[in-house]
Amino acid sequence: MADPVYPAQRHAFKTFTKLVELLPEADQAKTQIVLLAGETTPFRNDTDREMPFRQESNFFYLSGCRVPGSHLLVTFQKGTSLESKPSSHLFIPKAELADLMWSVPPPTVEEATSTHEVTRIDYTASLPAAIQDLSKAFPDALVHILPTSPLFPTLSSQYTAPFLAANVTVSQDYLLTALHRARLVKDGEEIALIKRANQISSRAHETVMRVLGQGVRGLITRGKGAGVDRPLLPGEWLIQKEAEAEALFVASCRREGAEHQAYLPIVAASTRASTLHYCCNDREFAWGPVNAHDHQNCNDIAHDHERNLSPQVLLIDAGCEWKCYAADITRTMPVGNGGKFTPEARAIYEIVLEMQKLSMEALKPGLHWDAIQLLCHRTLVRGFQKLGIFKTPNSAGSGSWNAEEAILASGVSSAFFPHGVGHSLGMDVHDVPSASKPVVNDTIKHIELGHESFYTYLRLRLPLEEGMVVTVEPGIYFSPHLLAPVRDSKHIDLGVLKRYESVGGVRIEDVVLITKEGHENLTTVRSDTEWVEQVCSGEI
Repeated sequence: MADPVYPAQRHAFKTFTKLVELLPEADQAKTQIVLLAGETTPFRNDTDREMPFRQESNFFYLSGCRVPGSHLLVTFQKGTSLESKPSSHLFIPKAELADLMWSVPPPTVEEATSTHEVTRIDYTASLPAAIQDLSKAFPDALVHILPTSPLFPTLSSQYTAPFLAANVTVSQDYLLTALHRARLVKDGEEIALIKRANQISSRAHETVMRVLGQGVRGLITRGKGAGVDRPLLPGEWLIQKEAEAEALFVASCRREGAEHQAYLPIVAASTRASTLHYCCNDREFAWGPVNAHDHQNCNDIAHDHERNLSPQVLLIDAGCEWKCYAADITRTMPVGNGGKFTPEARAIYEIVLEMQKLSMEALKPGLHWDAIQLLCHRTLVRGFQKLGIFKTPNSAGSGSWNAEEAILASGVSSAFFPHGVGHSLGMDVHDVPSASKPVVNDTIKHIELGHESFYTYLRLRLPLEEGMVVTVEPGIYFSPHLLAPVRDSKHIDLGVLKRYESVGGVRIEDVVLITKEGHENLTTVRSDTEWVEQVCSGEI
């Protein structure tokens, strides 16, 4: 069955509605024209070989087109038929003989017409004439383009020059903001694509866990065959390096048809899990008796040596993309110790799980995202007090210098949970930043903020709306760099803290749709402690 046509017409109408709201009143009745360039195919230096192509998000939102080198003209005018149904004119490259010889050619106009919701499709050679026609037909129009920036495809001056020659205003001031505001709340088709990305990614996370579990049970062996040089087959692979876990995750996604990862995977074992955006994915797991920081491991499982993995966590923050829409999932799983968390790692994991659980229960339209951030810090403080990492109040009661409110007011919890609890997600992982965290933001005036450090890296600072898609990703980290400034805090018991620092870090992240009544979790891989341990130990 053919996939549904992407609703570009609806997105164009929504974008122009937001755009007109941003304009000075005197300009709102004018004809509004959007001119966009799509992304071009990148090439690896000195190879003539194409690198993976991914369409620019705003271009895709208004066109549904993933053909490299395309352009788009969209026209809107209040009080006319162009108000309810803007005219969308898509221009795609014409296939040349070299395209047929070297690579996959772009579709023909006839082929593209059946798969795109636009008014008209032509080849790129027709774009200059179309621009000339628009500049003559609408001499008082406002032409909107994206800001000149490395973040967006370059729009050739040959396409803006005819408008400027006809004294038509070309502006970079409004379009990006309008697009971000339009994209903040998702429609049904977008949600379906995000769901698919999360289902594929969820299965990939579970695949890694189950291969870890098979290794614990000794079900994976080298096998007998054509000598020692025979490569291990996929069913014989063991995960003993971060890179191997990453490779399995990506392979699982590709196997289900996902062309791209939504971002480069974060795969961090042992104490490296305390680095929020760890980017190396190049170390082996920590082995005993070699210490976690020695990095002297030598493929001992594969070489049949009798050495054991040191108990540690493996944090995987990874999600694929499905037709330009993203997943963003983090799971933290036990490695070594028979596939079980150590008591210390389990205690930290369950505090993070509680942070996420309480956050999920609170989600609903109208709730300010700052309140979720504060809730997570409050839950962390309570959990640390139970463990003894944070000292508990004395007999003076709630007014004690170690009361929950006093610890929150100190901001010390930011050293353990420094990032935001989540962000908007859509075509981009940190979606629509100008809309989700606006520079001018009156919504936070009357919010209970707690300590200002809680919000330094928060990427979403708005009341929630039905149709928003957000991540909920609390975490606890024992980063030596973040802990150094607070080790002398009167709230911390250093002796107790020392017992937990080897955990490194724990993060649990799901993708959530805000619904009329609350929320729907779009992430399907489980995170409850018992299930994770059973899978990673090979028990189920």
